[in-house]
Amino acid sequence: MTPFYRFAARGAIIPFLKAVSKQHVTGVENIPREGGFIAVANHLSNLDPLTAMRALVDADVPIYSLAKSQLFEIPILGHVFSAGGQIPVYRGSTHAGDSLVEAERRLRAGDPIMIFPEGTLSRDPLQWPMTGKTGAARLAMRTGAPLLPIGQWGAQNVLGAYGSGFRPFPRKDVDVMIGKPFDLAEFGTDTSDHAVVRAATAEIMRHITELVEQLRGEKAPRPFDMKYDGDPGKGNIGVRRPDPPAPSEHEHPSGPGTPPDNPGDYEGDDEPETAPEQQA
Repeated sequence: MTPFYRFAARGAIIPFLKAVSKQHVTGVENIPREGGFIAVANHLSNLDPLTAMRALVDADVPIYSLAKSQLFEIPILGHVFSAGGQIPVYRGSTHAGDSLVEAERRLRAGDPIMIFPEGTLSRDPLQWPMTGKTGAARLAMRTGAPLLPIGQWGAQNVLGAYGSGFRPFPRKDVDVMIGKPFDLAEFGTDTSDHAVVRAATAEIMRHITELVEQLRGEKAPRPFDMKYDGDPGKGNIGVRRPDPPAPSEHEHPSGPGTPPDNPGDYEGDDEPETAPEQQA
């Protein structure tokens, strides 16, 4: 952990989080202590990257998140992100794949990376994890890096989604559960096989959702899927359609819960497929 990262995290970000929330973390013993890994978490609030980061930094493990490039343009915050080694994602541009190159380089150098596989704040009106996008699975399949699932619940009560307000007081409980690492070895390394990549993505989201179920004390419904339930548009919460009939054993699943083929999308929406193949 670099001196600046330590200063930014422990001297600014964590004191802020302590002022507006009471964070409770379980599963710290599951954090890998050697080598690169991909932390994957659900996403209900723009505070989520900070609360998940805090859970790891408190365990003396620095984490490098992929974040939308607009955050790097904000005075002070942008400098903190850049100097702290966070990775910008340039949505909808010819540079969209650059974040993939850098994330892979960091992983191979032994650094841990954080990705929110939903690619945006959950649009589910019930606040469960949505269908994931395929970027995290492709990165894990190419590098063989283990994935560390993280479930979060409560940050949305401090900073709501899509303009619903910042409510710092009274301090709210924020629960973070870190699951056991897993890998995608059973899915192989062929990221050109779209069906396999979609299945690997669903496996990632299953691990995350199981943790959120434990935090909430209830069973999750099927994943909200913007291809099936409808895209409510930028900045809007969606509306769930009735569940479709279950496919027969001879049908290939293509309804809700089937991840979209969108390999370049780690943090934003509708990124082009510009990710390179495995780097040396």
